[in-house]
Amino acid sequence: MEEKLLKLYDLQTIDTQIDKLQTLRGELPLEVKDLEDEIEGLNTRLGNLETEISSMKEEITNHKNNIIEANSLITKYTKQQNNVKNNREFDALTKEIELQNLEIQLSEKKTKDGNYKIDSKKLLMEETKTKLAGKEGELKIKKKELDKIIAETDKEEKELNKQSKTAEKGVDDRLLSAYNRIRGAYRNGLAVVTVERDACGGCFAQIPPQLQVEIRQRKKIILCEHCGRILVAHHLVLTEA
Repeated sequence: MEEKLLKLYDLQTIDTQIDKLQTLRGELPLEVKDLEDEIEGLNTRLGNLETEISSMKEEITNHKNNIIEANSLITKYTKQQNNVKNNREFDALTKEIELQNLEIQLSEKKTKDGNYKIDSKKLLMEETKTKLAGKEGELKIKKKELDKIIAETDKEEKELNKQSKTAEKGVDDRLLSAYNRIRGAYRNGLAVVTVERDACGGCFAQIPPQLQVEIRQRKKIILCEHCGRILVAHHLVLTEA
């Protein structure tokens, strides 16, 4: 069991070094991802605005064609009025002319409204383009910072990851599974901690004397009663060193 604890602690030591390298990157990876998502969203918005404007222009063209057709019909009906045989035919043509004038007024209103909406959409597009340019500039800076940090730590991290994989092979599957589960439960990634000054090295809760004795005996895996981390005796680590 002592050997298992030592191998587990060795794995924790390596993984902690990897965590420290990743901490150097800080929130940059998340910031880069957020910016990329935001830029994608802005590009989608621009695409949608362009589609909407194109559709509105098509509607305006249809309204203008309606006006042309209505004017043509008015001209036609006006000429026909000169050749009517009775008042009923004249009144019927007059109503048709009135309907076409109403159609013209309606189409002119829709054309005006459509142009207003297009202007609004174009303004929103310009605002979106300005915001997009700003985000792209910000992303470029963040990526440059992140790439620099990765370049400085990449070689060391690859070597540590290799060591971590090797160390994992020395730990049985059940213990490794428990280690990974506990490690994933805490932001600092500490699953195996030493007892320091009668306290858990993870949550700093006091460890009862009898439990400390059992930890020093190294006969079984003992978890902190408060945080669930795996506890190892400090002198065991010093002896290994």
